[in-house]
Amino acid sequence: MGRRKNRPRNRENTDHKPGWGAGYQEIIKENKLYEEYYQGLKIVPEGEWDQFMATMREPLPATIRITGYKSHAEEILHCLKNKYFQELQDLEVEGQKIEAPQPLSWYTSELAWHINISRKILRKSPVLEKFHQFLISETESGNISRQEAVSMIPPLLLDIKSHHKILDMCAAPGSKTAQLIEMLHSDMSVAFPEGFVIANDVDNKRCYLLVHQSKRLHSPCIMVVNHDASNIPRLHMVDADGQRNILFYDRILCDVPCSGDATLRKNIDVWRKWTTSNSLQLHGLQQRIAIRGVEQLTVGGRMVYSTCSLNPIENEAVISAILEKSEGTLELVDVSSELPGLKRMPGLTTWKVMTREGHWYAEWSDVPENKHTQIRPTMFPIKDPEKLKIMNLERCIRILPHHQNTGGFFVAVLEKRAPMPWNKREPKLRHKAEMVNPSAEGADEKSAAVDETKITDGEESLDNKESIFCPPPSKKMKLFGFKEDPFVFLNEDDPIFLPIQNFYQMDPSFPKINVFTRTHEGKKRHLYMVSKELRNVLHHNSERIKVINTGIKVLSRNNDGEEFGCAFRLAQEGIYTINPYINGRIIKISVEDVMVLLTQENPFIGKLTSDPQKQAKKLSMGSIVLKYDPDPLNKEGPKCAIVLCGWRGKNSIRAFVARNERFHYLRMLGVEVFRDGKKGEGSNKLVANSEKNVEPMEEGILNVQGETENLKQDTEGSQECAKYDEILGAEEPEQKVEHAQIEISNSKVMQASECTDPLSKIEKTGNAAVACPDEERPEVESKQMMNVD
Repeated sequence: MGRRKNRPRNRENTDHKPGWGAGYQEIIKENKLYEEYYQGLKIVPEGEWDQFMATMREPLPATIRITGYKSHAEEILHCLKNKYFQELQDLEVEGQKIEAPQPLSWYTSELAWHINISRKILRKSPVLEKFHQFLISETESGNISRQEAVSMIPPLLLDIKSHHKILDMCAAPGSKTAQLIEMLHSDMSVAFPEGFVIANDVDNKRCYLLVHQSKRLHSPCIMVVNHDASNIPRLHMVDADGQRNILFYDRILCDVPCSGDATLRKNIDVWRKWTTSNSLQLHGLQQRIAIRGVEQLTVGGRMVYSTCSLNPIENEAVISAILEKSEGTLELVDVSSELPGLKRMPGLTTWKVMTREGHWYAEWSDVPENKHTQIRPTMFPIKDPEKLKIMNLERCIRILPHHQNTGGFFVAVLEKRAPMPWNKREPKLRHKAEMVNPSAEGADEKSAAVDETKITDGEESLDNKESIFCPPPSKKMKLFGFKEDPFVFLNEDDPIFLPIQNFYQMDPSFPKINVFTRTHEGKKRHLYMVSKELRNVLHHNSERIKVINTGIKVLSRNNDGEEFGCAFRLAQEGIYTINPYINGRIIKISVEDVMVLLTQENPFIGKLTSDPQKQAKKLSMGSIVLKYDPDPLNKEGPKCAIVLCGWRGKNSIRAFVARNERFHYLRMLGVEVFRDGKKGEGSNKLVANSEKNVEPMEEGILNVQGETENLKQDTEGSQECAKYDEILGAEEPEQKVEHAQIEISNSKVMQASECTDPLSKIEKTGNAAVACPDEERPEVESKQMMNVD
């Protein structure tokens, strides 16, 4: 490829626009059609319109959610409240009083916080800078997530239990999916909950972003798949009796693509691009996705439908359409008593439809024939007062931005009372001559009904090819994006297990049948574990679904491991999953030992306290488990268990913990983490020094001289991460935060890698087509999905 020629660039009219983003005209936050439309619909209570529009023109405050499982989330909350939030009380910067972070009143256990601090102010105060760096580092390690407040609502209304089978239909980038996983693992003592989450997205690239988000929670109960949500395949499972059944989900999150006209505060480009045609084009797609969702919902199950739009065409019109088609099998749930403290408005029961040109239509009969391709009958409200009363559309939830300084949002909670009517009607026959006399067969209406659950010989009970009219067989699944490596489950008698069982003294209950690898041939580099239920799904649907990722890595091959008795070392990523089954090679450690292991490169065994020293001397060289159990007498120490994987060397012990996770545990022990404000040579490298075994200093301040250069992060070699980097490398936020490091008595430092800023509001999103309610979600959707229904 030849050298590019220097070409003159058009730099006119850019010199007078200083700052980041110079050269682009400032977007004027005005849209007359938008105001005319929503004033005409009367979505805002009388007398609040000016306040509503004024709030829409203000920037959206940042909100954070403390992620992770219960005990670790409580430690992060304790650190936030007792250290950083206290320092922000009564703080003034340049004469301006800083508004202290406030918990979202309706979010349980104070795990979500509202932070109304501008980025300019953050850089002007050392106290705020430290708080900012805490957020950056914990976001990078996956313990804090930047997520819009209103997008946290749908998972909370699903009322998830640990045994629920959950489907997230439009999941990327994964903020809500992370909430679902956390709720599934509410009891950390249970390594494998009975339930699972299947997270789907239509966009192949965004699926890898979804994998990246979900991987941070280290769950064996998550599967990421890549399908069009409006036509997501029906899956099968085999029960304990060997009967093959259709998989129906207990909970479904249906967070559909939408016009995003309630996100004007964060997506200011919507001011310029908004028209009513956006909603008209998406109505059909939203309806198809919702209908596909309720078809796969079990009787008694709950589905939450949500959008980040205020338009009734995308909201109440979709809900009323599927309620009418359901013929009483679906019911809108009254959730007015749930999430106390959340200010909400009831759903609309009357509305009108407007064209792009600004023409209003109150009824379908008023629409001219040349507009029938743009406007459909299901876009209009139900006129029959009896039907309207039964639907209870006022049970829908509308969130208005000016009520609690949030974005706008819409939520509807549906419960399935019986099988859908089109799943229990008498099947159509091909020819009249082939019709069977029901009386001769002794059949009645009930016997002709389709059993929604049982299937025979791998096919649904309607598939009688000789007499029943069926749609043509589905085409072979078309693969797109990356070709995924296979998921190869190992047999229980696989010879690979014997040395692992002997070396780690694995419990007999260890579920070897749930272990898989990603290759058919050659040496197995990594071993993964998945829950029993997801194995069931994967094993019986390999030809039906395109699986992007599932399972958690628990063991990785060590090239020299066979010399020490086992070729596989433990992986930190899956240590909490496999640890309950390990009976050997465990060293119980104290807070002081955790501090030494995480701050010294390769400490000698003599640096540990007496009990761990004795335990370590009894073990041969190789991979080990380092476990800290909370001491009820130590009020200052962590209140949750800490499990680290490490290596017992000849004279030393090393913790194999990824850098961000290392920083997280250090913060739990009271060590500061901050950003290196200096730029220059060597800023991307870890700082190492010859002094390797330095004793802790007084008052909890540590001297850290460096970190080993060959520390193996558990994500090494992961094909998913490689693909993720390749795909999203060009989509990184333009503003990147520099490096983080541990502050040690004004001495030397240990630097961390670059990480994205959790308070940054600007991200590249590619070709924006539809808006989605998650804060981080790239607004990408296929053009095919944008076609008029």
